[in-house]
Amino acid sequence: MAAFIPGLVHTPVTPFTQDYAVDFGRYAELVEFHIQHGAEALALPMHVAESVSLSDGERQELLELALKTAKGRVPVIAHVSDSGTGIAADRARAAERAGAAAVVATTPYYWTPPPNMILEHFVEIGSAVRVPFVVLYAPQAMHGTKISTDMVLKLMDRVPNFAGVVDASLDWQSMINIVSNAQRKNPVFQLLSGSDYMISAGVIGATSVLSALSGIAPRLVHKLYDLCKAERYAEARLAQEALAALWQSVKQGGVGGVKAAMSAMGRDCGGVRPPLDQLTQPAIEKLKADIASLPALAGEPRGW
Repeated sequence: MAAFIPGLVHTPVTPFTQDYAVDFGRYAELVEFHIQHGAEALALPMHVAESVSLSDGERQELLELALKTAKGRVPVIAHVSDSGTGIAADRARAAERAGAAAVVATTPYYWTPPPNMILEHFVEIGSAVRVPFVVLYAPQAMHGTKISTDMVLKLMDRVPNFAGVVDASLDWQSMINIVSNAQRKNPVFQLLSGSDYMISAGVIGATSVLSALSGIAPRLVHKLYDLCKAERYAEARLAQEALAALWQSVKQGGVGGVKAAMSAMGRDCGGVRPPLDQLTQPAIEKLKADIASLPALAGEPRGW
């Protein structure tokens, strides 16, 4: 299988109306914004898009709308995770039929199965499709079984289209072990960064990144990505520090923080869907003040 290198992957949020319905019109506008501002690929709906609060019908409609809006300009990666293995596999098949370029899945929600069943979970999802399949490792959000080097190597043996791991763990020692062993087995196996901390990921071999901050500061994200891609890590430090400061401002609000920051930049996508909690007005005002105080955001686009 050829190397699957999506590059700079933007992860759009899901816009909602005041009554918590998906705002599909605004979503098409958002997808176009991402494409026009440096996305080399899209991954959706990821956790920053409140994927676990979306129905199967909503997820599929968002995917199909993104594909229709993208018109082949960038590949679209479909997020298909679920607690049930069969459900996730069905989502993967539907995504492939719709035209997704790849599928991504993480460990089962809620359940904490033993390693052998995590492996079977991923084997069934990956085997359900022919497009590249990547595994998302986010242990801080998805408590449960660790994705180990041994598991990755066994998955490579059983799923020919298993293309790589998206790492959101920031556990560089573990990732070095996984990547070095996996690439000895298959030189085109990929490591993708699952966070906007790109320098460390790039140093250990990440070729792509899934960026949750791209909807707020796409130019800064692109600058950091380009510098890391060129292995100009010393020059990338200032951009990385600026993105880290932005993340510190939004992370306490979670998805609500990301959406509030986007709104402060003139790209309102509504609030979050219950059971997530809306940011209070004082929290929103503080976030706006934090954003206004970051010089690195001065050159970012305002509005759509």
